[in-house]
Amino acid sequence: MDDKKSILLVEDDAFLAKIYAKTFEDAGFDVHLASNGEDGLKLAGRDKTDIVLLDILLPNMDGFEVLEKLKADEVTKNIPVVILSNLGQREDVDRALNAGAAGYLIKAHTMPQKAVNKVKEVLSFNRV
Repeated sequence: MDDKKSILLVEDDAFLAKIYAKTFEDAGFDVHLASNGEDGLKLAGRDKTDIVLLDILLPNMDGFEVLEKLKADEVTKNIPVVILSNLGQREDVDRALNAGAAGYLIKAHTMPQKAVNKVKEVLSFNRV
């Protein structure tokens, strides 16, 4: 069995999700996709997810709520979460980091490869 890392990408923009998914697959990740917060929460708890890349502006349940629920659940609380959002205000970034996010990337300033690098960095810090 290979040691392929699994990433859950929670992104409601299908075009962006496809670009990021391809970039992460090319980097050797096993990619799971969710297009809304509720599905993301379910998948994170069900699949063996190594890391979550989470948008904030999502249908059904926003990324802040997903993050808070992930961190409050025994099953998912130790899964690192990196926010990938167009919300770039200091208070949004602080809110996410204070709620337990391992990183915060602003979509407009982040090429997909930079997101891969950030995820690899977070995963290397979270090795036990």
